[in-house]
Amino acid sequence: MSLPPLLVDLPRSPIFAVGLPLAASFATGLLTRNAQHGPRGTWYKSLQKPALDPPAWSFGVVWPALYACMGWASFLTVKALDRTPPGLGRNRAYLALKLYYAQLALNQLWTPLCFGGGYLGAAFIDLTALTGTVGYWFWLLRTEVSREASWYVLPYVAWTTYATYLNGSLWW
Repeated sequence: MSLPPLLVDLPRSPIFAVGLPLAASFATGLLTRNAQHGPRGTWYKSLQKPALDPPAWSFGVVWPALYACMGWASFLTVKALDRTPPGLGRNRAYLALKLYYAQLALNQLWTPLCFGGGYLGAAFIDLTALTGTVGYWFWLLRTEVSREASWYVLPYVAWTTYATYLNGSLWW
């Protein structure tokens, strides 16, 4: 399955590369804002939080930084794709770009599942798939595409693993 040319071209610009995940998360936040701050938000606040639950303000700091880092990693991935001759290496760089978009879609799905619908089980499944995709993306970048890009994804691997623990704790 091929990516539309636009999705390959967007991360060639550092501004668009970093801006896309930030804009996508902002749009998802707007769509679910009423659910988070209305009656559904009360539902979330009433849940029994796990022992390692972070303060609410930390999400507003961590997520924008992670979105910027993943966007920069997509920029570095396209740079690697552009300089790699046809063959297995180029295919791996292209796969890394596909994984970037797959994880971005899974990431954007989580908020409506959890906050929009209160579907903690479905959100946990989504987050587990997201964590696996991010882990594979990191590994592929680290071992075959761009070691530099992998450094920008490493904090995201750690955070999604932690987020999976948090979501799982809320669900069970």
